[in-house]
Amino acid sequence: MGRKDFAGSVKGKIFAGRSVFLASFFAALFLALLVGLFYNFWKYEVERICLEEGSWQGRLTGEISREELEVIESYENVEKVEINQELSQGQEITADLYFRDMSRILEDMPQIAVLAGLSPETAEYHHSLLNLYMIRDPKDPAPRLIFPLFLGITVLACVSLILIIHNAFGISMQSRIRQLGIISSVGATPGQIRGLLMREAAVLCAVPVLLGSALGVLGSRGVIWWLNAFAGEMAADRHEAVWGFHPLAFAGTLGAAAATVLVSAWLPARKLCRVTPLEAVREPAELQLKKRKKSPFLSCLFGIEGELAGNALKAQKKAFRTGTLALTFSFLAFTLMECFFTLSGISTRMTYFERYQDAWDVMVTVNNTEIENFTETDELQTMEGVRSAVVYQKADVKRILDEEELSRELTSLGGLARAPREQAQPYGDGWIVNAPLVILDDASFVQYCEQIGAEPDTDGAVVYNRIWDVENSNFRNPKYLPYMKEESDSAALCREGAQEETVEIPVLAYTQEAPLLREEYGTEDYYELVHFLPLSLWEEIKDSLGGAEADTYIRILGKENGNLEELEEIQERAESLLEGKYDIETENRIQEKLDNDRSIEGMMTILGGFCILLALIGIGNIFSNALGFVSQRKREFARYLSVGMTPGGLRKMFCAEALVIAGKPLAVTVPITVLALALMLRASYLEPAVFIREAPVFPILLFILGIFAAVALAYYLGGRKVLRRELSEMLRDDSLW
Repeated sequence: MGRKDFAGSVKGKIFAGRSVFLASFFAALFLALLVGLFYNFWKYEVERICLEEGSWQGRLTGEISREELEVIESYENVEKVEINQELSQGQEITADLYFRDMSRILEDMPQIAVLAGLSPETAEYHHSLLNLYMIRDPKDPAPRLIFPLFLGITVLACVSLILIIHNAFGISMQSRIRQLGIISSVGATPGQIRGLLMREAAVLCAVPVLLGSALGVLGSRGVIWWLNAFAGEMAADRHEAVWGFHPLAFAGTLGAAAATVLVSAWLPARKLCRVTPLEAVREPAELQLKKRKKSPFLSCLFGIEGELAGNALKAQKKAFRTGTLALTFSFLAFTLMECFFTLSGISTRMTYFERYQDAWDVMVTVNNTEIENFTETDELQTMEGVRSAVVYQKADVKRILDEEELSRELTSLGGLARAPREQAQPYGDGWIVNAPLVILDDASFVQYCEQIGAEPDTDGAVVYNRIWDVENSNFRNPKYLPYMKEESDSAALCREGAQEETVEIPVLAYTQEAPLLREEYGTEDYYELVHFLPLSLWEEIKDSLGGAEADTYIRILGKENGNLEELEEIQERAESLLEGKYDIETENRIQEKLDNDRSIEGMMTILGGFCILLALIGIGNIFSNALGFVSQRKREFARYLSVGMTPGGLRKMFCAEALVIAGKPLAVTVPITVLALALMLRASYLEPAVFIREAPVFPILLFILGIFAAVALAYYLGGRKVLRRELSEMLRDDSLW
């Protein structure tokens, strides 16, 4: 074929060329937009975690010599090792490790710990950072589902966009079988026809793919700008997202779109080249159904029109495949997202905000300050509007227990033998367990002793004598057992790795009532034995035990049922008292709840936008097919009209098709959503009745109505074009040039 013939082939089928052009443009645009947004969200989360938690990937803590540090640095996969000065204390060194190949960290860290003379269990991992690189530690207790959910929705959207290009080419080339048969009958070889179709695909899609990709990149920048403005109103001190688009991401976007175009053009072209000229010329232009099947449901609702609609949809199954998949994925993603965030909000409210709403009003973190060096305790406790203020610090030490000291209830369940070795280690005839210390200022400790009915003294400690019965209860409704027999009047404490150097402290009381603090005990380490002690006692034993955390905390209670304004006043007074003397961070309970709600709303807005984008992809495919009624199904409609079907019958048929197309995603999604919700409820130990009272019925119904309305509009516009045409015009053959 010559160039003139090729040019004519490109111009010949205006509707087909336009549909391919538009499909390529919008698919490339949304593909670049999705990839750009996902890359920037991922990049922002990495930057945020590195700023807030550090960029370390692995961490070792223990007595590590200089020679052992050199051995660690010489390890093949270790890029560098840095000593964490804030966490290191005395002989106990905390080393932050960075790896060349992060994917091998779970294999390398235990080996490196052994080389450093430490137990493999001492290896720590930066789980929140590693999760962003799809490195999941099976021992990580946190579910960390947001990033996988976001990634899954993005992948589904990208697959749907690629299918749009593929589907557009399939429909375009299928409508040209007779035309290509005529070309073949006058001497064109299969290779020439393939070349024609591939060149046509290149001409039609080169400009829209490049233009769409460029606009998608610019669109991602605009969205990031809008999100910065939106988030800045909620939290002025947040880290601002800096837009970026990695060259490999852009190359991958263009490559995916170009490869899809070439493959989508080559596959139908290869298929068409195998059709003989006689078969191609005789091939009917309309879609054919190999085997007709009855549709009882549609027949019952719409009669014979429903039967015809069912067969027509079966014949168009490939044409509507992209739209159906996109609508199904969008509705599934949207319902799962709504259920997930509703369930997460209920769980957070019950396990955090409601549980600790009476435990704190304002929290102050005094960074890099030990409690004995904090001198403003009295001023805080007598400050206007303050009902109670507790200054405390935490320390991690070990407790040595004899087997006989364990309670009968704990012993009957197997004692400490069932505990993981990093939580309870055998030692002689007993055990060594983790013993977190909560060091209270003396006045608060005395008040705590009076609260539990113990002797108000500052010469001893109070043992938090309870352990979670994990086998017979769950975190939602926990049951607790006594940890010890409450017979011993002293406790043997020691630092990590120094069991021979114990420190004996008096025990004033055993209790299952903790002081009113925003702290959790025994949630990550079920076998830890918490001790509460006064500052006076800590000053006597701190040099022997060590293990104190770097920061000191202040828990403040305001007036009962205080509002946001009152808590902000207390927060401002505390800041004015402490700023300039200490490096502090403050927060109040009500504002944190508002910030948490806004962050969830923001996340739902972003993910909801992706779900709506998926729906738009599906609806775009439905519109493309519905508006192509005249060229694709005109003979079918002419046949119905010629045997006596009225325009009202055609409308009825269109209604049946629209109902199936919009209802099928709903029918597929609802059972999957119910099953997924049941699994989520089971995992969270939440009563179904609690979720049902707050189920996101309205947004899901609104989403469903939007899908039904869009599909109905597409069929209305397509049907109107059909009903406005004359029967003779429908029968006219325009398949030739």
